[in-house]
Amino acid sequence: MTNPLAFVAVFVVGACIGSFLNVCIARWPAKQSVVAPRSRCPRCQHAIGWAENIPLVSWVLLRARCRGCGERISAQYPAVELVTALGWLGAFWAFEDPFAALRVAVFGTVLLGIAVTDAKHYLIPDEFTVFGLVWAVGTAAAAVLIGVGLPFAGFVDAVYGACVGAGAIAIVAWLGEVALKKEAMGFGDVTLMAVVGAALGPALALLAIFVGALLGAVVFLFVVYPLGWLRSRRAGGEYELPLVPFGVFLAPAALLTLLWGRTVIDWYTTTILML
Repeated sequence: MTNPLAFVAVFVVGACIGSFLNVCIARWPAKQSVVAPRSRCPRCQHAIGWAENIPLVSWVLLRARCRGCGERISAQYPAVELVTALGWLGAFWAFEDPFAALRVAVFGTVLLGIAVTDAKHYLIPDEFTVFGLVWAVGTAAAAVLIGVGLPFAGFVDAVYGACVGAGAIAIVAWLGEVALKKEAMGFGDVTLMAVVGAALGPALALLAIFVGALLGAVVFLFVVYPLGWLRSRRAGGEYELPLVPFGVFLAPAALLTLLWGRTVIDWYTTTILML
């Protein structure tokens, strides 16, 4: 796709989808419908009109405050819209085939929703994972007819991958529970890895778990632990290890593995193993 107007259209569509994603992030953890009622301010119940709900633009024009009561509007809303829009733009720029680009864009959107929801609420709604699983397996079946598969797994590998991904993370969760004497992961991580496995296939699903664990370890050791320890020292209390939602790291790890996992495996098999 080389038409500048097409890229603008993709960006706008991505921003609109990001706006809807914000609704899913806010409502699905509370078991609320994303269709009705219409969006309202949680403080004053001011109904948000269309002019106040334009992706990216309205947040700036409203100066990040509700028109009804002046309550501050979280920066999460434009951030999710912008990341989604850029993700869709990047997908259609990187992949010449529209079907492959659409698969990557939707998969990335689902992963973003999962990561943000897990970070905010420490849970992964079934609505995200059920849709993601149906999308991954359904588009894998469609790819057989269309003839465009990469970078996703084929249909058979998608089915096997869903089982391997869910099974592998379930084993990791069980081992963590045995070692820590408490729940190490939620069931949402298992369903997430079923989605990831269906998209990536068995081998890359295992790599995604490794990459997610590596990302989590780096962030915890160099960001979460030092900041938490400093705050505890300043407050004069003892530092307690926080609960870190694994989905926050599994989601970006899955996207990274989808895009570059095969390159890493090829490099490992042709370079490292040949030493």
